[in-house]
Amino acid sequence: MLQRLRNKTVFITGASAGIGAACAKAYAAAGSNVILTARRQEKLQELKSALEASHPEVQVHTAVLDVTSQEEVNQVVAALPASLQKVDILINNAGLVLGLKPLADYPSGEIDTMINTNVKGLVYCTQAFIPRMKEQGGGHIVNVSSISGHEVYANGSIYCATKHAVDAITRSLRYELADSPIRISAISPGLVDTEFSLVRFGGNKERADSVYKGMVPLSGEDIAEVALFMTSRPPHVEIAESIVFPHGQASATFVHRKSD
Repeated sequence: MLQRLRNKTVFITGASAGIGAACAKAYAAAGSNVILTARRQEKLQELKSALEASHPEVQVHTAVLDVTSQEEVNQVVAALPASLQKVDILINNAGLVLGLKPLADYPSGEIDTMINTNVKGLVYCTQAFIPRMKEQGGGHIVNVSSISGHEVYANGSIYCATKHAVDAITRSLRYELADSPIRISAISPGLVDTEFSLVRFGGNKERADSVYKGMVPLSGEDIAEVALFMTSRPPHVEIAESIVFPHGQASATFVHRKSD
């Protein structure tokens, strides 16, 4: 039941848009306090103001955070307000994809950005909270992965590799945390209509929109609902993973599209 989330504290990375922002809205509506982190301060402040207006009973804290910096992650976590020091749920959502290129053509900068954000950033945030969650007697870590963490496709080598890493990290943690009060889950979506494709194609909106042509993609809100369900189960229930497709998608590359 969602009342289990009331007065919980949720730390969300990549909270300025898309799935992260949708999670912030959903958890605040469920009565959770939310800590919003991302690189874009203006977007965070806009979301904070909206949440405080809609849900004045919950605490909303923002922090500019680049998850690729372990020092920055540790500083932000250490500087949390006293009333939000006990974080019950970590949503590792920050992630991105750049380009759609053959491996031989990928620039080193794009490779580094994807690996540093999608893998190292998730690791740094998880490392920051595991000791705290053990000490406080409980917690739940939710890693936002992708169907690309289970499948591969041409020109997606680096992104798929990063999401396969997220899958391996999540499954390894399930062994490591089995004797602790910490639960670990992953959500692996298919096509979600967020800024994801716009970022992938360098701001080319026409090309980004074509990804979702002829079908109804998932929304950030759809994934947020899954996160809420996972984290509102009783303590003995651990949903290991949810693979979520929009209807008509059957794999990373197979999508039934309606003709115009």
